[in-house]
Amino acid sequence: MRQQYDTSTPPPAFSVADAFTLRTALDALGGVRGLDTLDAACGHGSTTRLLASGGARRTVGVDSCPERIRQARQGGGDVEYVVAEAADIAALGPFDLATAVYLFNQAHDRTALHAMFRAVRAGLRPGGRLLAIVPNPGAFPYADWTPYGISVVERAPGGDAPLLRARLETDPPVPFECREWAHADFAEAAADAGFTTVAWQPTRTPPACANRDETYWARYRTAPVGSLMNCVA
Repeated sequence: MRQQYDTSTPPPAFSVADAFTLRTALDALGGVRGLDTLDAACGHGSTTRLLASGGARRTVGVDSCPERIRQARQGGGDVEYVVAEAADIAALGPFDLATAVYLFNQAHDRTALHAMFRAVRAGLRPGGRLLAIVPNPGAFPYADWTPYGISVVERAPGGDAPLLRARLETDPPVPFECREWAHADFAEAAADAGFTTVAWQPTRTPPACANRDETYWARYRTAPVGSLMNCVA
């Protein structure tokens, strides 16, 4: 999902809310100044640049797609971008903080999901933190997210988690697929990977503006696309 909407101009409303949620969480933790930071599945680097601009001592953006990394590098900033799979993250560390926006829902089965969390945990120092935006289960296909940038096309049962087929309402629309893992599945994988604490934070939305007033955001907060997962190693 994230890798798809990175190129959208302007970004869909749900991604604006996700970015605001992540920024406020980082602010509440005291920021990233002086920390070694990682952005896993960085896409075109929007979160990576956020970490670097916050004064991180080191910022690394990792993505498996060379083209996305090429475009991320064009965004500038004091960032190291690396083409790598999640399994290679540990070799790039250690890090104090990792972010992952819509990474874990890409796991095609439970084995892959647990492997993703273990890879991120292996790259963190003891006491390090993971902040991950993950989709909320159960809202598909009941919430109408079309005004916020996503339309759900199909929810197909099967495998370790249902397969969701959806569409980003950009111009032109972009289809994508992901797995509808439950929050309990994410928490189980995090605990199995060695994270000692797993907490959840609800979506926060930015201040109202002329295009997106408070009524618009209030409706979104009743069934947001994602939540913030906060894990401590």
